[in-house]
Amino acid sequence: MSGIDEITEARKQGRAALDEFTGKRLLASFGIRVPKSLVIQDATEAAAACGKLKPPLVLKVVSPDILHKSDAGGVKVGLRNADEVEEAVRAMMKRPAIENARIDGLLLEEMAPAGLEIVVGGLRDPQFGPLVMVGLGGIFVEVLADVSFRICPIARLDAEEMLDELKGAVLFRGARGRKPVSREGIVDVLLKVGGEKGLMMMHGDDIAEADINPIIVSEHAAVAVDARFVLTQPKN
Repeated sequence: MSGIDEITEARKQGRAALDEFTGKRLLASFGIRVPKSLVIQDATEAAAACGKLKPPLVLKVVSPDILHKSDAGGVKVGLRNADEVEEAVRAMMKRPAIENARIDGLLLEEMAPAGLEIVVGGLRDPQFGPLVMVGLGGIFVEVLADVSFRICPIARLDAEEMLDELKGAVLFRGARGRKPVSREGIVDVLLKVGGEKGLMMMHGDDIAEADINPIIVSEHAAVAVDARFVLTQPKN
């Protein structure tokens, strides 16, 4: 399914945003690495799903009513086998914030290699059109607000300059015993989101906000482990 098909299908269903599984499929269609994943509906499907994935695994709730999955108890990491996944599913579905929400399913995926968390985002500005953003990801994007923006489309030089503008750019080279991470991997993601043929240029009329957070960057790769896309209001 192409990106426009996924967006069209979401609109047909009356959705204002793409769910995480669909959002990652959109990213993959632009060549951005995402974890191998499957959607299951309940604990009974866990064993079959685990046989198709390489542990350790991550379990996440998929719900249009839950914006912050971790706060709702809707994320469980480090699951090693089907028994642990089944137990995690049952415990997760009993969480009050989840028990009373609309549930589309549960996302089961392979854990990405350890690394530095960054965020890449996009938005449609009424005056300037599509914009792309990069910053330190995870909790740091809100705590430190260490981000850089550019108007799309960007070129490689723009992406390099965006990274250099970050106060935390020293972390890319390794700091306090940490291993350096793939700066080229981050540039590649930025170009695939904000470049001339990137996601925000190709689908900027449909995407009001893109939030790819975190992207885990290791020594050799950048993997998008969470993604949220808010769609623009349909034109009458």
